[in-house]
Amino acid sequence: MAAPNPNRPEPGPDAGIEDIEADAEQTRKELGETVEALADKLDVKGRVKDKASETKEQVVERADAVRHTVTDNPKRTVPIAAVALVGVLAVGIVIWRRRH
Repeated sequence: MAAPNPNRPEPGPDAGIEDIEADAEQTRKELGETVEALADKLDVKGRVKDKASETKEQVVERADAVRHTVTDNPKRTVPIAAVALVGVLAVGIVIWRRRH
């Protein structure tokens, strides 16, 4: 939100019309910024959409990083994949034995 600028002096009693109009224009601008900031805060649907988009971008970036890590170093990928496969098979065998 735009806060009033305490460093900006208000026109005094001897201010001319141009000074008063310039001050009014600046005040309108600050008020418009404040209203816009409040509207953004109240737009929950828009904020959720923005956050979802941001999260999606982060997930895509991480997925790309993982993909590059896996494809750039195949010597390390094969043992990890083998261990994961053995783990999945072990869990599958345990589940199969309990059911039969």
